[in-house]
Amino acid sequence: MFVDVAKIRIKAGKGGDGCIGFHREKYIAAGGPDGGDGGKGGDVVFVVDNHMATLLDFRYKKKYVAANGEPGGTKRCFGKDGADIIIKVPRGTLIKDGETGALIHDMSDDKPFVAARGGRGGWGNAHFATPTRQAPRFAKPGQEGDERFIILELKLIADVGLIGFPNVGKSTLLSMISAARPKIANYHFTTLAPNLGVVFVAEGSSFVCADIPGIIEGAAEGAGLGHDFLRHIERCRLLVHVVDAAGSEGRDPVEDLETINRELKQYSEVLSQRPQIIVANKCDILDPESDNLQRLQAKADELGCQLFQISAAANQGVKELIYHVWHELEQLPPVEVFEAEMSLEEPVLNPERDIQITRGPDAIFYVSGAWVEKIVGSVNFGEYESRMYFERTLRKAGVFDMLEARGIQEKDTVDVLGIQFEYIY
Repeated sequence: MFVDVAKIRIKAGKGGDGCIGFHREKYIAAGGPDGGDGGKGGDVVFVVDNHMATLLDFRYKKKYVAANGEPGGTKRCFGKDGADIIIKVPRGTLIKDGETGALIHDMSDDKPFVAARGGRGGWGNAHFATPTRQAPRFAKPGQEGDERFIILELKLIADVGLIGFPNVGKSTLLSMISAARPKIANYHFTTLAPNLGVVFVAEGSSFVCADIPGIIEGAAEGAGLGHDFLRHIERCRLLVHVVDAAGSEGRDPVEDLETINRELKQYSEVLSQRPQIIVANKCDILDPESDNLQRLQAKADELGCQLFQISAAANQGVKELIYHVWHELEQLPPVEVFEAEMSLEEPVLNPERDIQITRGPDAIFYVSGAWVEKIVGSVNFGEYESRMYFERTLRKAGVFDMLEARGIQEKDTVDVLGIQFEYIY
């Protein structure tokens, strides 16, 4: 089964908690804090697998979770980092944000891509020792890892795309020019999934050709199979437009040519401008009295395209077509790699910019923002000293000054991401 779109949820591992510990050794009194840091949570990493050609695996498994980091230990022992989870995808897979649809990354090269980063491990209490606080009894908890809903969309990487109406001979042509063996039969929609074939031209010279199934009138709106598979020719550098010159099914080849080009334009203006070669197939059964070839040549001249007359089944004119395609590819830019529309890089947080204070109708002052989320995630509210550290951090960042500027009074309620306390000067 060919699956080229999948929706999954990924979650990186949580960082391990820091340890609250004190050095204990014979003959050493008051050894001091020695709690170690927690380990980092595992990442969610995508890698390209050249042996995969479909996203079928993601149809049955929808959630991928990396391992958590282990907590720190005494004697300043660091917790073990959580193991990364490796997700293999076919080359050409796009990773998109599940909420906005924005492109995050194009898996077209061999570099691994981290789509969700594990949380940082919490600091042990050894980090918080000062000359005036020599026995801190608090440590930082580990931070949560990234979690996001993503869409995987496969767009095949091929140099040449074979396009045209069903049953015009695309699969037969692919089988003649490559080692691919697509299903071939005399009925519509024989090909239900794109087929890839490597075309050998000469020693050290080859290109990848894709047979794209099911493009008919209305494909851009979902008719036939074209709505599902038009995406697979977006990367193709060159389009080979195959038409049935003999009109063996009662259709007019020129009208077929115009219809498919119209569908390409409706789907993508950029795709409609892609270089084309027009291939008049089934010339061996063409009626000698037919003017189809003359009309096709006139249309090709109008479009500025080269016309080739072949018979894929009889292997006539195929070799000349291959050499011409190779010559055209040598003059075209490489396969397109789509630029990311969304960055996963963690922004540098600024308290003055990333803190929002609002006063609700219930007279409660609400403190929120990305900077606050990061601080709250690093505090253990079950420990008194950790809460005091939280208060000092807010005061140092100017949150109290901001509250006073908004008119807060003593004993007013302040809500920091769901944690409420009374304001005291």
